[in-house]
Amino acid sequence: MSTVIEVNNLVKRYKDLVALDHFSLKIEEGEIFGLLGPNGSGKTTTINCILSLLSYNKGEIKVFGKEMKPTSYDAKKDIGVVMQNVAVFDELTVYENIDYFCGLYIKDKETRKKYVEEAIEFVDLSDHRKFLPKKLSGGLLRRLNIACGIAHKPKLIFFDEPTVAVDPQSRNKILEGIKTLNENGATIVYTSHYMEEVELLCSRILIMDKGKKIALGTKDELKRMIKNTETIKVEVLGLETDYLEKLKKLPHVYDAVYEEDLLQLYFSGGKHNLIRVMEFFKENDISFGRVTTELPTLNDVFLEITGKELRD
Repeated sequence: MSTVIEVNNLVKRYKDLVALDHFSLKIEEGEIFGLLGPNGSGKTTTINCILSLLSYNKGEIKVFGKEMKPTSYDAKKDIGVVMQNVAVFDELTVYENIDYFCGLYIKDKETRKKYVEEAIEFVDLSDHRKFLPKKLSGGLLRRLNIACGIAHKPKLIFFDEPTVAVDPQSRNKILEGIKTLNENGATIVYTSHYMEEVELLCSRILIMDKGKKIALGTKDELKRMIKNTETIKVEVLGLETDYLEKLKKLPHVYDAVYEEDLLQLYFSGGKHNLIRVMEFFKENDISFGRVTTELPTLNDVFLEITGKELRD
């Protein structure tokens, strides 16, 4: 695989604020690459620098193996951008909007017409081609936004929060579309605050905060970076304090909480943890109700790595 995006030692300052602090990343051809971080972490600044929409103080950015500059039009024609804020023309119909944005890159009329029709079909807007944007629902408007960004068949596509404020059906349609674009050869850079989407889509994930890279890997590799590897929950009435203290001493248990008749055991590593817990209850003749076991999610990883304090 060839490297599609390479960012080395990037520094971006806004007066006294360091938005990007010697930030680096590398994205390979064919990836769906997740770029995550709390509000203000530097995600949008990173994307704008990569697209050469924003100048920076230090570092190097290459796209498709060449230095990215504001005048890198050969590279830009192979890039699609679908930003969080819907960017279409209110006075143009669905068809006219897609045709306009596609026409920025595709000059041949017959080719452009073919591409526009394929984009309309791809986002399932055939029945709305003559609608103005104000007549579209939130989900349809998002799909129009995507069609405008991908109609020219780019090799590299940036998706920034593409499913914000849409219904579950539209969200599912958008996510399926992103998978299809990737299967058809596009490299995807995906940002979202919906961790389940990132976990579902992305082959590799970078978590950044305060302008720095703080974790990088597959979802499974990221999950192995945190302390918690399993949480076992048991419904049990009146668990005695002595038993709780003994449960805390089971292998690989690093914490145990008992509140409102619910026991929660937190494990770091180990195999057959559930079997040991069940054996403990049987040996001590303790009655219990429902038992569940939970593996860590990407959301757990994100909160442990970036912290739980609120961000602006």
